[in-house]
Amino acid sequence: MSLIRQEVFWDREQSLRLVETPIARTNDPESSHRAAAEITASGRRQQQIAMVINMVRKFPGMTSMELAAMTGEDRYVIARRLPEAVTAGAIVKGQQRACSVTGKLALTWWAVDPSMKAAA
Repeated sequence: MSLIRQEVFWDREQSLRLVETPIARTNDPESSHRAAAEITASGRRQQQIAMVINMVRKFPGMTSMELAAMTGEDRYVIARRLPEAVTAGAIVKGQQRACSVTGKLALTWWAVDPSMKAAA
């Protein structure tokens, strides 16, 4: 199981919390815990979080499915990393609206303005 670390990694204009919260549930099978540990230890998890942050900065106000359609990236990777990007302090959840891809009600995602963060 991964621990929450309060280290900081630098991203262009702002510092972000390094996200290493557990990604496998307590009752998940051992294979899920091993996969979670591997993706975190390898750095792929942080790379995916950074990728999602950049997507949201480039395409603000989109749903996870719309981000996937715009970028060609896997929708499930995006959807798993969006809440972690919120934990990192780089994006926030927006209003729900009908997704232009699925027609279903879905959350939108917005980048945190670094100047607003610095003023806080």
